Amino acid sequence: MMSASSICPTDYTLGLLALTLLLVLLVSLVRRKGGVGDNLPPGPSPLPLIGNLHQLDLKRLHWSLMQLSEKYGSVFSVVLGAQKAVVLAGYDTVKEALVDHADQFAGRPHIPIFDQYSFRCGIIFSVGKRWQDTRRFVISKLRDFGMGKKSIEDKIAEEVNLLVNILESHKGQPFEPAQIVSPAVSNIICSIIFGQRFDYEDELFISLTTMMDEATRISGTAPIHLYNAYPFLGFLIPSHRKIMENRDNIYGIFNDFFKAAKEPLSENSIQSFSEALIMKYQQESRGQDSEFERRDTLATTIDLFGAGAETTAMTICWGLLLMMKYPEIQKKVQEEIDQVIGAGRCPSTEDRKRMPYTDAVIHEIQRFSNIVPLNLPHSTTVDMHFRGYFIPKGMYVIPLLTSVLFDKTQWKKPNEFDPAHFLDAEGRFVKNKAFMPFSAGRRVCAGEALAKAELFLFFTTLLQRFQFYAAPGVTNLDITPQVGVILTPKPHRVCAVLR
Repeated sequence: MMSASSICPTDYTLGLLALTLLLVLLVSLVRRKGGVGDNLPPGPSPLPLIGNLHQLDLKRLHWSLMQLSEKYGSVFSVVLGAQKAVVLAGYDTVKEALVDHADQFAGRPHIPIFDQYSFRCGIIFSVGKRWQDTRRFVISKLRDFGMGKKSIEDKIAEEVNLLVNILESHKGQPFEPAQIVSPAVSNIICSIIFGQRFDYEDELFISLTTMMDEATRISGTAPIHLYNAYPFLGFLIPSHRKIMENRDNIYGIFNDFFKAAKEPLSENSIQSFSEALIMKYQQESRGQDSEFERRDTLATTIDLFGAGAETTAMTICWGLLLMMKYPEIQKKVQEEIDQVIGAGRCPSTEDRKRMPYTDAVIHEIQRFSNIVPLNLPHSTTVDMHFRGYFIPKGMYVIPLLTSVLFDKTQWKKPNEFDPAHFLDAEGRFVKNKAFMPFSAGRRVCAGEALAKAELFLFFTTLLQRFQFYAAPGVTNLDITPQVGVILTPKPHRVCAVLR
């Protein structure tokens, strides 16, 4: 039987916790006195120890920051626990930072959860020359293995047709779309990384996609925001332990793939991204097994897998949900599909230029779903002045993508789902400079071209073949997102009926 002493904190534990909190309080007070924060942009007054956490909704942090921008302007400061951050809000400000001052804002800050997850390796969270070299390599090899080419379009078409067969098998009965769409999209990036796709029932594949989805979702929740503010409290936060457990398991799965691929490689034998990555490090290390290079190989692969699957899959799920929410828009898309493509052939990316309404709907799905609301964290690489404020080197910067995609000065009805945002008076597709779902500047998504092809082919093929309805009994579809690092639809069920 568990004793009371085993579940209640001891005097020693309480004392240690009190001492730790006191030390953090003292550090916080010292940092507030005449430090770098005095020169930062304006913002709400922070409290010792907690900063501005009491003024922020950690479950909807992006909207809290949007509200603060209404009061403090397009460049302002917040303090998250003991960490200061500068927030950039609105299209003009974010564009000026990420595009006009691209090099100065191309860093990555030290965010505890991401530092631990990636070891500051890979393509997403690395910095400096290592990041530049890795990014060039990744973009080059993505192109080598099909991005932007007919070969990858064929793989996407193959996968979406398998997805169509699964939807047909439900015979119009309700199903959870994320559980079906995510594996299909994940298989596209798997074909690039590993040179093969996986059966949807493969236990290893299911485990991998489930753990990646879970880690992504948990990373943006309130407990992890608290962990990032107070990393010394990690042992009290179960979701932190879960993310680390998933990381270790995912690294183990990928490491097994790499071990299997470490047969003698030559330039002529390379069949996948993972093999090209292994050869790169074998050449650089001259046969010496480096722990850093092993971690960088794993982190790069995980970054590519996560970025190449989760955001695209969730955008497709948002698309289906919004088509059910707005059936008149679904009908107009299907009318254009019938007119341009018909029922006798599969869609091609070449069809996009003759389908302005469908193209506008896909763009509006990306804008409205606001998949990565906070953007990925940036930091300054030098001391600099920006819009009249001094921002020191290494400052945590949040280029708030929500404020760009919902900027009242750039969109006629930013809070409404309206494809007209991308159409002129004659119904022709028009670009909008504030369309930044892939971010912008030096850190823009390396797989943007692949994601665009996937979104168009999946979306048009699914609407070519099916009419999508809400599950019986559902009269009011909830389009409030489920919060994580990316915004996903809340769990819901869909009925797909053959047209």
